[in-house]
Amino acid sequence: MRTISALFDTYDEVTAAVDGLSDLGVPGSDITVVTRARDGMTKIAESAGLGAAIGGVGGILAGIGMFVIPGLGSVFGIGWLIPLLIGAAAGGVAGGAIGSLTGVGIDETDAHVYAEGVCRGGTLLVARVHDDEANEAQAVLLRCGAIDTNSRRSEYAADGWEGFVAKDIWDEDIGSEDVPADDKKSQDDPTRPLA
Repeated sequence: MRTISALFDTYDEVTAAVDGLSDLGVPGSDITVVTRARDGMTKIAESAGLGAAIGGVGGILAGIGMFVIPGLGSVFGIGWLIPLLIGAAAGGVAGGAIGSLTGVGIDETDAHVYAEGVCRGGTLLVARVHDDEANEAQAVLLRCGAIDTNSRRSEYAADGWEGFVAKDIWDEDIGSEDVPADDKKSQDDPTRPLA
């Protein structure tokens, strides 16, 4: 088995890619999708062939989980890679999300682009395919709109990006420990309007 992967900018592209892989005979249980938007994850799951892997649309929607993965923050995902991402993060595996991605055979430079891309709103698709299907499966991803990681890396680098850097959990998921006392009071105010 080989791991193929791609980052996509739109949910329609991901849905087409999942459908294309399914047409090649790749089972839904061998496909993982990770994104930051629950609505997008639901759309992908309902539209693509992932439902059959865990019992239809009802099963797929129940299977969508929200996970906090150090470095990526809160993400929605489904598939075989999710437990590895969570386990590596919880177990303190070196590199967290990057280490998990490289551990399943993704090139480290691509893993950095994927992690950054998910943080910036992209959707990552990772699939396990038979060795003899790998080239054809990767071609499906490209036809469906997979981003060119070299181009995207260059775009990020133009803004000073050198590689994915995991954010501390306090940066996003809980709040900053460094919030001034007056600001903390307003954050804790239940009558304060939500942003």
